[in-house]
Amino acid sequence: MSEVAVAVEHVVKSFAGGRTRVLTDVNFHVHAGELAVIVGPSGSGKSTTLHLVGALDRPDSGRITVFGADITHRHRLDHYRREVVGIVFQLHNLLPHLDARQNIEVVMQGTHLHQRARRARALELLERVDLGTHATAVPPEMSGGERQRLAVARAFANSPRLVLADEPTGSLDDVSTGLVVDLLREHCDTGGAVIAVSHDERLSRHGDSILQLVDGIMTEEPRRVVQARRT
Repeated sequence: MSEVAVAVEHVVKSFAGGRTRVLTDVNFHVHAGELAVIVGPSGSGKSTTLHLVGALDRPDSGRITVFGADITHRHRLDHYRREVVGIVFQLHNLLPHLDARQNIEVVMQGTHLHQRARRARALELLERVDLGTHATAVPPEMSGGERQRLAVARAFANSPRLVLADEPTGSLDDVSTGLVVDLLREHCDTGGAVIAVSHDERLSRHGDSILQLVDGIMTEEPRRVVQARRT
C-alpha cells in the first residue's frame, strides 16, 4: 500500500457561530498516487472539505494530516500553502492586473527559484494547458475556459505533493479537459496526490476513487474506479 497522502478523521465544520453545520463526522483517506474525486449535490460540503485540507479554514473538531503532518491546529502554514499544496479555486482567483505568465510566477515568490527559472517554469506550464500563446494576456482578456486552464497551471507552479482542484474542468471543452486530466494523472503517476471536487463525469471517469458527500456526510467508502485509468 502506498503512503497515505491525506487522512481526514472525524472532521466537523459549522458556520454562523455553529448554527449551520456543513460537515458531520467526515472520514476518508487518499494515498500517494491517487486521484480522488469528491461528488455530491451542491451545498453538501465538497468545497468546504477542500478548503479544510488546504488549510484555508479550520475544522471545529477532528484531525487532518497531510503526508504525515498534522495541519489541523498549526499556526505557521506558510511552507505548507506555498510548497506542499497547490489549489485550483472554483472562481479561479487570478490577479487581473498580471498577465498569465506573471499569475503563475507570483506564487513562486519566496521559493529558492531565481527569476529566470520561475519564468521558464511558468512558460512550461502554460504550454501544458495550451496557453503558450497567451503568456502576455491578462485574465480579463481571456475566455472562461482559458482562465480555468490558467488556474490549473498555477496550482502546479511549486511542484506540490498535493493538488486540490475545485471543479477544474467545469467550463472546458473535451480537448481542454483532456489536457487537464493528463496533467492531474501525471502528477499522481509520479507520486503526488489529487483531490478534486467535480460534477463533471469526464473527470470522475478518470479518478481512482470516488468520495460521495450528501448533506455533509460521507455516505460510502472510497469506491475504486479501476477501469477509468488511462494507459
